[in-house]
Amino acid sequence: MNVIFETVDSKEQETAVIKAVEKTENIADAIKLLEGSRDRLQVISEGQTGFLSIKNIYYIESVDKRTFVYTKDNCYETKSRLYELEEDLGRFFLRCSKAMIVNIKKIKSVRSEMGSRLIATMLNDEEITISRNYVKEFKGRLEL
Repeated sequence: MNVIFETVDSKEQETAVIKAVEKTENIADAIKLLEGSRDRLQVISEGQTGFLSIKNIYYIESVDKRTFVYTKDNCYETKSRLYELEEDLGRFFLRCSKAMIVNIKKIKSVRSEMGSRLIATMLNDEEITISRNYVKEFKGRLEL
């Protein structure tokens, strides 16, 4: 396999193109690595450590220097920091406030709120606020 590397001027110009006869398991793993996404996250629940599939996460919140992971029905704790998770989880997770990251695949609807904020209703009908500092990037990612 030939590998070509070119430098670019900014992060926005970074792109990876994979040309292959078929999408093998190795290529799928390479795509996940390039997108910066994990398959699962180590979490703690009731004193026991386990793993949670990333696709089940609705949002992640930092409260009092502790990080909590929310799914449809449950809440878990993780030792990872919010900024680490934001980098590692991939393109479907987006910062929506200083203390929260949301999985945009789990959003049912979005509505405007006073003060240039947005309210996102999740698939489980829970509502979260997208603070005004993150609205522009949020709208861009959702193509609103």
